[in-house]
Amino acid sequence: MANHARVVELLDEERQELERLLRSQTSASGLVRRARAVLLMADGESGADVARLTGYTPVQISRIRHRFADERTGGLSDKPRSGRPQIYGPAKTAEIVALTLQPPSEGLSHWSTRELAEKAGVSHTTVHRIWKAHDLQPHRVQTFKFSRDRHLEEKISDVVGLYLNPPTNAFIVSVDEKTQIQALNRTQPLLPLRPGIPARQTHDYKRNGLTSLYAALEVATGRVVGECSPTHRGSDFLRFLKKVARSFPRRELHVIVDNSSTHSTPDVKAWLGVPGRVNDSETATGRIY
Repeated sequence: MANHARVVELLDEERQELERLLRSQTSASGLVRRARAVLLMADGESGADVARLTGYTPVQISRIRHRFADERTGGLSDKPRSGRPQIYGPAKTAEIVALTLQPPSEGLSHWSTRELAEKAGVSHTTVHRIWKAHDLQPHRVQTFKFSRDRHLEEKISDVVGLYLNPPTNAFIVSVDEKTQIQALNRTQPLLPLRPGIPARQTHDYKRNGLTSLYAALEVATGRVVGECSPTHRGSDFLRFLKKVARSFPRRELHVIVDNSSTHSTPDVKAWLGVPGRVNDSETATGRIY
């Protein structure tokens, strides 16, 4: 007989509880993951799709489905494991999680397991286990930026729309530059690789100044147009723009750049002519973003 999957239907209070777990910053990551799987099942996703979206295997999704059907939300918690019982209970775990989410002690850039273990009065392996269970990684830092541009939404829609739905018979290029690249040479020639001996180089080097790398990536094909310049000025950017225009002739050209000061100098604006247009009769016409 066919083994039909058990249908997951949620009461209002059960859905609220599962959604609360998804928003929680202190719940164990495994519990949050299982709650997300149950919500996806209740929304009609197939077992294979739920497995793909949550990182479980289809067999694990089937077990979660049956556990929830038999025990409801109580069946999503971790089962007691064999072996040595936990020394620290939920209160100590919550304390360590709370400390982790706070700024570290003075003089530290971020919490280490040993620094936090000393403060919490536990072993560093206990801190490591709790961090792993709650998916906490204090050593990782990501950056963000809030834009004050009043036209940000309009610009995002314009650029994203250009990527997703480019004009017919048009070139779309993304332009950027890497500035202050050091040109270095070692003071002695490199000693080549030999059997049992790695390649060797001197510890000191000779400075040969700085260079700036300009590059334009054609989004559709991956073709790159680039050049190096000893300076980083508006005139250098304008020279590179003209090179890009010559490299993509006879068709509409759309250039995507950031808001660096060298991209809006009077010379660049004068060459563009009408604001927002590229006017070069010998090459191409188009827009610059």
